[in-house]
Amino acid sequence: VQLQASGGGLVQPGASLRLSCKASGINFAINTMRWYRQAPGKQRELVAMITSSRTTDYADSVKGRFTISRDNVRRTVVLQMNSLQPEDTAVYYCNVDNRGTDFWGQGTQVTVSS
Repeated sequence: VQLQASGGGLVQPGASLRLSCKASGINFAINTMRWYRQAPGKQRELVAMITSSRTTDYADSVKGRFTISRDNVRRTVVLQMNSLQPEDTAVYYCNVDNRGTDFWGQGTQVTVSS
């Protein structure tokens, strides 16, 4: 199983970023996909998730600003992040629980700073 994340960067407050995660080695369409983030000195937290039926859920801190979506043909999960704030600064990881085993992407850095 491989999860390849991309799309991070350095942006100013109020800007947008789009993170992508391409999966291989799993039956992508049936799996719930998740995005987590970990800020310096803090625990990793769940940001957003999308089920196989495209039901979504978000952390309260990102509701209304972030949108998770999936493309089963391209085996990709996308996190669209709008109105970014300095507190969104973190390393973002995509995740899948495949048959009881957690798999993680390599992480992509998002820095929001003026």
